[in-house]
Amino acid sequence: MNPATRPDWIAVDWGTSNLRVWAMGADGILAEASSDDGMGRLLPAQFEPALLSLIDPWLSDRKTPVIACGMVGSRQGWVEAPYRAVPCTPVDRAAMVQVVVSDPRISVHIAPGLKQPKPADVMRGEETQIAGALALNPGFDGVICLPGTHSKWVQISAGEVVSFQTFMTGEVFALLSQHSVLRHGMGGTGWDDAAFDEALSDALSRPDRFAARLFSLRAEGLLDGLLPDQARARLSGLLIGIELAAARPYWLGQAVNLIGAETLSRAYARALGQQGASPRLLSGTDCTLAGLAHLALQTEATR
Repeated sequence: MNPATRPDWIAVDWGTSNLRVWAMGADGILAEASSDDGMGRLLPAQFEPALLSLIDPWLSDRKTPVIACGMVGSRQGWVEAPYRAVPCTPVDRAAMVQVVVSDPRISVHIAPGLKQPKPADVMRGEETQIAGALALNPGFDGVICLPGTHSKWVQISAGEVVSFQTFMTGEVFALLSQHSVLRHGMGGTGWDDAAFDEALSDALSRPDRFAARLFSLRAEGLLDGLLPDQARARLSGLLIGIELAAARPYWLGQAVNLIGAETLSRAYARALGQQGASPRLLSGTDCTLAGLAHLALQTEATR
């Protein structure tokens, strides 16, 4: 990187499996990098070297602020950033935790997650995406859904997270498709829209039949030659269907924004559209960077 274009600050999204970093300037992204040095494979003493292995070429003698979110602030992470209780704004500069580092060229702050005492729930990383979504869409009131391994449904009012609920839909899909008896009919990565739609409708109308419908996927593979593409799509439709049935109080009659990976978000948008909703899709990366930028601006203002 040209010394004349050294970053003003560095954005970090540090999850369980991956580390992503961006060199940020006045006009946006100057450079980006990533590695598989996620929180799950690091000891506390290994976090700073893992970070420096990616950002060292961007650093100069001037101290560069590093703003991080995600599992890096978990109890098993670099430094624990205690949860903030809802209702509250998604992020707050005053609640960020500063990390003691060895390298004098960086100052590192970690954004805390959010907690809901009753019913018990937590999020870490999604709060920054929510802050970014609100920064990109000022004045939004409604519901934000963040599909993923652990999908979140979040009620937003007056710029605050009022309540939220987590569903383990993505993790259950991975477990069932890779580690259960259903795995024998789930090869590949294909898809079938008609199979998804049928299973979605079935799950929404009869969620009590969910467990039975799961085994039907195996039986139909043996008896009727159900194709892997159809089986994968039906499993997804069943799981998203029971999630939507349980989350109906969140999305019914509400403005809904979806934040996440495009393919998964489109599946949720298709499902919600069939229930009469008109969700708006937002890029997860765009929202993460906008949320971190909001914190970076607050940090700069207090320096």
